[in-house]
Amino acid sequence: MQRIEHHYINGQFVTPHGEEWFNLHNPSTEAVIGQVRLGDEQDAQRAIAAAKAAFPAWSRTTREQRIAALRRMHQAVAAREEELMEAITLEYGAPLVRGRWMATYPADVIAQAIDALQAFTFEEQAGIARVIHTPVGVAGLITPWNSNAGFICNKLATALAAGCTAVIKPSEMSAMQTQIIATALHEAGLPPGVFNIVNGRGDVVGEAIARHPDIAKISFTGSSAVGRHLIAAGAETMKRVTLELGGKSPTVVLDDADFQAIMPLVLQAGFLNSGQACIAGTRILVPRARLSEFEQVAKQALGHIRSGDPRSADTDIGPMVSQKQWERVQHYIRLGQEDGATLLAGGEGRPEGLEAGWFVKPTLFTQANNQMRIAREEIFGPVLTIIPYEDEADALQIANDTLYGLSALVLGRSTERCLRIARQIDSGRVLINTLAHEPSAPFGGFKHSGLGREMGKWGISAYLEPKTLLMHGDDGHRG
Repeated sequence: MQRIEHHYINGQFVTPHGEEWFNLHNPSTEAVIGQVRLGDEQDAQRAIAAAKAAFPAWSRTTREQRIAALRRMHQAVAAREEELMEAITLEYGAPLVRGRWMATYPADVIAQAIDALQAFTFEEQAGIARVIHTPVGVAGLITPWNSNAGFICNKLATALAAGCTAVIKPSEMSAMQTQIIATALHEAGLPPGVFNIVNGRGDVVGEAIARHPDIAKISFTGSSAVGRHLIAAGAETMKRVTLELGGKSPTVVLDDADFQAIMPLVLQAGFLNSGQACIAGTRILVPRARLSEFEQVAKQALGHIRSGDPRSADTDIGPMVSQKQWERVQHYIRLGQEDGATLLAGGEGRPEGLEAGWFVKPTLFTQANNQMRIAREEIFGPVLTIIPYEDEADALQIANDTLYGLSALVLGRSTERCLRIARQIDSGRVLINTLAHEPSAPFGGFKHSGLGREMGKWGISAYLEPKTLLMHGDDGHRG
């Protein structure tokens, strides 16, 4: 039983003022494997004060000084890969391939922030004016449980690259990962107060961050409902916000697609991160004229998708993170059937042979329409919905008929046709015949999928305000 009882404030591991303990579970067994002591509003205020005190000096550091600090962070985090991998498997239940990606990603995003910082233009000319990009102040960084260590490192490295200091409120459900990252970042030897980490509930520590006047910027990844609340809570103090929220991403299968060839992409996109991914392609749009053919190929492929023990090499889908999440997914599987969709594979309950653990059968609905709740609401589990369409215009109408707009996938033989359709999809990112990721490109969503962008130069810009300088003698009238 691991007990995590310290927060990281002003360069030290400290005992929090908050006294509540939160149980950590192994989602594969449902057993309690640890406890984390949660902070309260006083802990949040202490962390914010430390970050505020550290901001003037850090904001004046040079590009070279920040790069040196980020390189130390990268080295320290990379050295913890195996430790992270074990924590991810134990407290989150990611299957081996996904878990390995999640264990390497935190160091990777720091390296990507270094690349973005090296190329970033902090000063530029605009007519006769000089425009300098200046850090906004103290950033509040709030991260989710579905890739906690990676989100901490991505948001923190970007904020530091811009010259901001930070207070991090990670998911309390991922406290083991947080502890490993905090220890690594401490070893990197950044000045006290430049970053601070407070474990705590969103409605306590997150709320204190969202309302505190000394927090200039919020970066949040999580649900659209919480994102809307953060906008409202931060409005009184005019906080800048970057929100990466929910999704109901369409996978548009064109009528010329080779179903056998594309099916691995369709299922990988839908079952990404055991279905617990904001970008998951959970709405599969298929031409009605070829629907039965697609259903046959999909059902056959789904027979090879395994949900179970994350430590097993042939497991594709791990458990849901919590009992609450498992029950949510079961609720939507029932809803799909009640609303008239046809269950092609999967269904309620645990996969055969599993008596414990928050495991879900990989589930595929068909003969659905875009007004059903399984087609409109984010389920956050391995539940996919096939929606037939009549023609290209109908496919685009269905793809865009959603509150969300984070990611999309277009699959077909003609690159030119795929690109034409991709341009018409309302989404922050559209993939064409690939699931590749480009870290130097902006990431974020349209509509209820968020505000602003992360990654690359766009990510750094989100922590900066442009300041215009005009000097006497630079007015174009010099002799």
